[in-house]
Amino acid sequence: MRVDRLDHLVLTVKNIDATVAFYTTVLGMRAVTFDGGGHSVTFGHSKINLHQAGREFELKAEHPTPGNGDLCFIVDQGIDEIIAELAAHDIAVEEGPVERAGATGTMTSVYLRDPDDNLIELSHYLRP
Repeated sequence: MRVDRLDHLVLTVKNIDATVAFYTTVLGMRAVTFDGGGHSVTFGHSKINLHQAGREFELKAEHPTPGNGDLCFIVDQGIDEIIAELAAHDIAVEEGPVERAGATGTMTSVYLRDPDDNLIELSHYLRP
């Protein structure tokens, strides 16, 4: 077996509307409501499905809880521009900019929290 890429992941959240607002307004993702009333946010070729805490869809993680995610997103803009955009949305940078080892090379990252306190890393790959 050889895994090619991640299609989607699931976050259990306290408030779907607050989460959708954060991911669409701050991170520029697109909100999607699908059959059966499910919610997700999409970006590129991936999506994040959102489960309301206490009303998760089956099958689910054994112990789904809000705030247990640690996600890294690759951004096209430079980190200084990202920091300025976060400030414009009144979003605090928890750490960074810092250099990190990404899946395909060295990147510069900043860290912040979403409405459920999931750790969000926004990273820009360094190019020679």
